[in-house]
Amino acid sequence: MDMGIAGRKALVCGASAGLGLACATALAREGVEVVIVARTEAPLQEAATRLAGL
Repeated sequence: MDMGIAGRKALVCGASAGLGLACATALAREGVEVVIVARTEAPLQEAATRLAGL
């Protein structure tokens, strides 16, 4: 689905798992530049690696 948000920027909190990761993934697939934050670094790095491939 094209939401018409490509090229925009988004900050997603709690993005290392669950709904935060799902939102970050959906936004990245729409062409949004996503900044992700979370409390723990290791899962956040894994999420960043996964999102970088989109």
